[in-house]
Amino acid sequence: MRRARTLWHSPSGYERKTLHDETVTQQAASFAELGLAEEILRAVAEAGHEHPTPIQARAIPEVLAGRNLIGIAQTGTGKTASFLLPMLQLLIRGRSRARMPRALVLSPTRELATQTARNFDLYAKYLKLTRALLIGGVGMGEQERALEKGVDVVIATPGRLLDWFERGRILLGGVEILVIDEADRMLDMGFMPDVERIIRLLIRRRQTLLFSATMPAEVRRLAETFMPDAVEVAVSPPARKAELVDDVFVPTEAERKRATLVWLLRTRDIGKAMIFCNTKREVAALTRHLRRLGFEAEDIHGDLEQSVRLRTLERFKADEVKLLVCTDVAARGLDIAELPVVINYDVPLSADDYVHRIGRTGRAGHRGRAYTLITPADARQVAAIERLTGRRVPQLELEEETAPAPPARAEQPAAAASGDAEKPQRASRRRRRGREPEPKAAAPAASPEAVPAADAPAAASAGDGEAAAASVAADVAVAEGGRRRRRRSRSGNGEGADAARAPSREEPVRGMGDHVPRFLLIPIPLRSGAKAGASR
Repeated sequence: MRRARTLWHSPSGYERKTLHDETVTQQAASFAELGLAEEILRAVAEAGHEHPTPIQARAIPEVLAGRNLIGIAQTGTGKTASFLLPMLQLLIRGRSRARMPRALVLSPTRELATQTARNFDLYAKYLKLTRALLIGGVGMGEQERALEKGVDVVIATPGRLLDWFERGRILLGGVEILVIDEADRMLDMGFMPDVERIIRLLIRRRQTLLFSATMPAEVRRLAETFMPDAVEVAVSPPARKAELVDDVFVPTEAERKRATLVWLLRTRDIGKAMIFCNTKREVAALTRHLRRLGFEAEDIHGDLEQSVRLRTLERFKADEVKLLVCTDVAARGLDIAELPVVINYDVPLSADDYVHRIGRTGRAGHRGRAYTLITPADARQVAAIERLTGRRVPQLELEEETAPAPPARAEQPAAAASGDAEKPQRASRRRRRGREPEPKAAAPAASPEAVPAADAPAAASAGDGEAAAASVAADVAVAEGGRRRRRRSRSGNGEGADAARAPSREEPVRGMGDHVPRFLLIPIPLRSGAKAGASR
C-alpha cells in the first residue's frame, strides 16, 4: 500500500509538500499492534472488532504520535474508531475538571453526535473517563449537571456548544485535542463560521484531527489555516462509492415515481430499506402514501423532536419498522448494521450526497444495493454523479409487461372521451329518481320591451322617477328570465343544455350579471340643481 504524507509548513505563507514512500507498508494485523492499552483492547474485542480497517491502521499510529491529522475515507470505513481509540489512549493519564473538558468532538448532526457518544461508551467501558453529549432538541438539565461535575470529553454540535459557552457553563481553555468529524458535511450545513470561532477559543489546543469523506476547497482552506504540519491519510479516492454497493439508476417519469417505488418494493425482494427524499414535505407525503398501501414506514427529518427521531431510529434498527423515509439528516454517521437497500426517491442535489446516501449500505463486509429513481429533469445531477464517481452508473430497464402502471388520473381523458356514450345511462338514472328532464328548448330571445333603452340612464339623470322605476323593473324582469333559463338548463342535458348555457348575442352584457343588489333598485330623486347641471 502506498503511503502519502502531506505537510503544511511555512512561517511566511502556505507551502504544501507531498512525500511518497515507495515501500509497501503492511497493514496492522490486530489492534494490539497499534499500541493501545489493555482496557481499550478488551472493550474492542467485546465489541466484535478483530482487525483494524485501513483508515484505522494508518490513522491511529499518527494520532498516538501527537500529530495533526487529516483523514479521508468513505462512510462506513470506521472513521469514528480512528479518532476515538487513540484519543482514549491519550486521555488515560490526567483528570477532568468542572466545566473544563480535555477533548472536544464536533459533529454536524445530532444523530452523528449521539452515535459517537455511544461508541465512546462502548470503547471506554473499562476506563475512568467521562463524557457529555451537548445537542439540541433535548432538555438541558442533564447536560448542565454533567458539565458542572466535570467531564473528560465533550461531544457536541457547534450551535449547542456555543450556546453553552455564551451562558458561561463551559470553559474551552483546557481543550487539548479537537476532532472535527464529517468536515465536508459541516460545510454543507453552513457550520464553518461556528467551527472557526470554536477553534480560535481553544487556546491550549495541541492536536487537531479532521475527518471527512471529501475535501472541498473550503475544508482544505480550514486545514491550511488551523492545522500546521498536518499528516493526510487517504485510504481510498475521495467521493468514490463503496466497493460492496451495487448501485443502479431506475428511469421513470415524474408522475410515475410513486408507482415505480412501489413496484421496486414489491418486485425486488426489499424487506428493509432507507428511502431518501430532498425535502421534508416530500418525506411526510411519501410516508403517508406508503402507509396507505400497507407498508410499515416511518419518517425522520429535521423538524421532528430529537426524542422522536431517536425512537424512530431505534425501532428501525430493531426491525420494528421496515422502511425509513428520511432527508439527508440521516445520510451521515448512522451505523445501521446490515442495511440491505438504500433507495434515492429524489436524486440528491449534490453529487457528494449521493456517495454518502448509498454509503449507508454495504458496510462491515456485507453487500448492499442502491436504487436511484431518475427522471428527464434530473439529467444534470445524474451527469454530476457520474463525473464525480468516474464511471457510468448502470440503468435498470423496465420491461413493458413489468413496468409500473401510470397513475389513475392518467386515465381520466379516456373517460371524458367516452362521456357521450354514458349520457343515456345518466339520463335513465335521473328518470328512475323521478327527475324527468324537461323537453329541450332553445333559450328564448329577449323581447325588445325587456331590453332597457340606451337612453335610460339619461332619463334617470333627468330626474324622471317614474322612468327610472320602469327601467329598474325591466332589469328585474330580465334577471328573473335569466334565472328561469338557468333552472331549465340544469334540468336538461345534451345540446339543449349547452344552448341554454350559451349567451345570446342579442342580449346586452351587464356588469352585475343577473344579480342586482337591492340598493340599486331604490329610485333616488335628483335635486333641482342637479337637474339643471345634467341638462347643461
